[in-house]
Amino acid sequence: MIDLTNFKAFDFNEGLPYVSITNNGLTFNKSVIMKMNYPTYIKLLINENDKQMAIQACDEKDDRSVQFFKEKANGVLSVRLNSKDLISTIERICEWNLKQTSYRVNGMIIPEASLMLFNFSDAIPMT
Repeated sequence: MIDLTNFKAFDFNEGLPYVSITNNGLTFNKSVIMKMNYPTYIKLLINENDKQMAIQACDEKDDRSVQFFKEKANGVLSVRLNSKDLISTIERICEWNLKQTSYRVNGMIIPEASLMLFNFSDAIPMT
């Protein structure tokens, strides 16, 4: 008999985590939320030198925490951040014109840090 103790069922509903970045805001898809275990609060971290952004689950009392996931009555799993300052900062770092082109950036989960990393250098223009 095979020992399945260390196995867990793969969840085909999650999909690939990504953030869409438009002139109107950042939208994190359901996979980001699910893979991060539905964090209520996050810290949004930016690495300007390497053109990266990370979101890290945290406590609401942590310095610079922002509300992230809040269950919606309609059951939709996505989070939108509309901060014009954040949008402008990303646009400046990446030298993008978000009025002309929007982008999708895949995320990479780093579970030991309760963190999702997004590398802007790997952004895919959306048409």
